[in-house]
Amino acid sequence: MKNKFKYLILLLFIYNCSIDTNSGFWTKTEKIKRGENLKIRKVFVDKTILDKEFNTNIKIKIKKTNLENSFLNNNSNNNGNNNFTGSFKNISKYKFKKISNFNNLKPELSFTKNNSVIFFDNKGSIIKFDENSNLEWKTNIYKKKEIKLNPILTFSNNGEFLIVVDNLGKYYAINITTGSLIWSKKNLAPFNSQIKILDDKFFVVDYTDTLRCFSIKNGNEIWKSTSETSLIKSLDRVSLVISDNEIVYHNSLGDLVAVNIKTGNLIWQTPTQKNLLNKNTFTIKNSDIVLDNNSIFFSNNENNFYSIDVRNGIINWKQNINSNLRPTIIEGAIFTITLEGYLVVIDSRNGNILRITNIFDHIKKSNRKKIVPVGFVVVDNKIYLSLENGKLILIDLVNGKTIDTIKIANSKISRPHVLKKYIYLIKDDSIIKIN
Repeated sequence: MKNKFKYLILLLFIYNCSIDTNSGFWTKTEKIKRGENLKIRKVFVDKTILDKEFNTNIKIKIKKTNLENSFLNNNSNNNGNNNFTGSFKNISKYKFKKISNFNNLKPELSFTKNNSVIFFDNKGSIIKFDENSNLEWKTNIYKKKEIKLNPILTFSNNGEFLIVVDNLGKYYAINITTGSLIWSKKNLAPFNSQIKILDDKFFVVDYTDTLRCFSIKNGNEIWKSTSETSLIKSLDRVSLVISDNEIVYHNSLGDLVAVNIKTGNLIWQTPTQKNLLNKNTFTIKNSDIVLDNNSIFFSNNENNFYSIDVRNGIINWKQNINSNLRPTIIEGAIFTITLEGYLVVIDSRNGNILRITNIFDHIKKSNRKKIVPVGFVVVDNKIYLSLENGKLILIDLVNGKTIDTIKIANSKISRPHVLKKYIYLIKDDSIIKIN
């Protein structure tokens, strides 16, 4: 009996070592071309989360920009330095029927070139409002039995077509001017990703880890690409970025995958999650991936923040940062906020941390665990951070200190969206517009 127990322990040890890239027992017989991640530079070797301030005396400033079309078909996911100049004096609402499972969503708005706003309600109706909060059109293509399944929609538009995918496997195109249906198709699996549009094609990932390329004109599939699949599924909507001849996304294994944008052929695949059985195995979470200067940046629920070369999948560096918020890269500086409420500024070139400041220092420690950051934007040397409790925090980017806290709603709000001189925040029954 003792011998059997010894053999079992030995097998478990060999098994764990064989699938851990850091063990020294990593198998060399890989079927998939992966990024050469052997030259990882670990800037932080400490595996604990960031819980201390660092270089708080450093002042950080960025140049003022004037981005007119923020969030319009952003294929890099990098929000950049937006141009909101409002005063928070006036607030208007775009109202719709309450979405019951809103707390589980990471909703995104679709904007048009004439400043209209597009979203959906709890019955899958698509709603377009003009910039004065007036209803332009409302359309719904779902049958009664489909409405009962609570369709959740994701949008993207190219100024002419509004491309829509949902959690039921439907995908279709709407005339963005009139709201009329152009075409509608059915996929074998539901969709769970952003939509990216390039020229006459759009790209989206479904629950089978299949990246699909469709024609905007008629919805016909042009190619599909399937990476390694897993029973483990990401808790969040899959993020995509487009770079030259590649489109990059996360699969359900936590691997970052790059495929040829014309053919769908695999270019590289880089693992970013350990394959060991642990408490995080069934809760893979990644931030949205962001592309800037041939590097991809993101973080995951293993407290890792990555910089990966988009051309070959090689890991440039990684940091030990606990965040699942989409980072923003401006002038070579990465801005991110940890789940514990620390604003972290990183040098994008080498991963060196420039400054860490506690933006929750005005909140009692006993209450901090109840505060969940949702997302942020950088605007004219200020950061606007939304929280799940319906509050919006205004942070001075120069010194990292909290300036003000504004109550927007009594329930969860989305991350801020910026278009010209307005900030938009989504809640379960309305879009709140701040100017």
